[in-house]
Order: sequence, then C-alpha cells, then structure tokens
Amino acid sequence: MKLSKKVVLIGHFGVGKSSLIRRFVENTFTEDYKVTIGVHVLKKDIKISEKDTDITLVIWDLEGNDDITNTRPSYLIGTHGFIYVFDLTRPTTYENLEFDLNYIKGRYPNLPIKVIGNKKDLVTNEFIKENKDTFKPYVDLYTSAKSGQNVEEIFNLLAKSLL
Repeated sequence: MKLSKKVVLIGHFGVGKSSLIRRFVENTFTEDYKVTIGVHVLKKDIKISEKDTDITLVIWDLEGNDDITNTRPSYLIGTHGFIYVFDLTRPTTYENLEFDLNYIKGRYPNLPIKVIGNKKDLVTNEFIKENKDTFKPYVDLYTSAKSGQNVEEIFNLLAKSLL
C-alpha cells in the first residue's frame, strides 16, 4: 500500500527545523543558518516494514514563530501530523512547551504530535537529567541534526502513528 501524509514541523526561530529536515531527506548538515521565510516543502518516501506500507512524507518546514498562536492557519490545512521542535540550549524555546502543545492539541485533537528537544550534541546527559521535570512529560526523543542522532527515528515514529 502507498500513502502520502503531510507532516508539519513547528517551533520557534532557530531551533533546527530546517536542519532536521535536511538531515532526514538529504542526509546533510550545514552550519550556515538560513531563515525559513513562509514555508519550505520537501518529501521523502519511507517503508514501514511491519505494516508492509510505503509512505510519502510531505514535510512542511514552517517559518519559526515565538508565539504559536501566530502560525498561519493556511499552512496547517490538510496536516496529518506534527513534529514540535525546541532547542535544548535556549530555554525561551521550551518555556511555553505545555501551552504550545495544548494549543496544537486543542485545534487538531486527533492528530499525532511528536516532540523533540533538538541540538542534543550541545548539551550533556546531566543537563537533560537536571531538567527532566521540564522535558520528560512531553519529549518523545532528543535529536541532533548535526550528528543525525534520532532524526530517522522521530520521522519513522511519526509515520507509524499516521497509519
């Protein structure tokens, strides 16, 4: 069976959404930071072997927004699932994590949301342990677009939940 699903990456400016997508789709990483203006769309075909299903993920990289309520609703039409990204090195990107997730769930109650703390390569395991009360209730995985840690896993995890 072949399916196509729209996945939206959402989060603040500079959390690494574009880098995560580039790592997943092209297996590349660059230190050059380029702001996403509007939306950038890429796609990748993956196979979910345990379900014997091929799925095309149409991945929407939205411009970062410090206030999730200002995200353009037109970008979210037809979304099948979300990956919410925050930057482990910048508390301002996860201070409102609970509010942001409740906002998404309130408007898209039946859609899966995976939450990732990105830039794992820049923090220690001790840092994550010290902040477990902040992260643990929400985070599905810690990722690093730079090293590739858990990038494939988060997209595959979301893809499985879309079936």
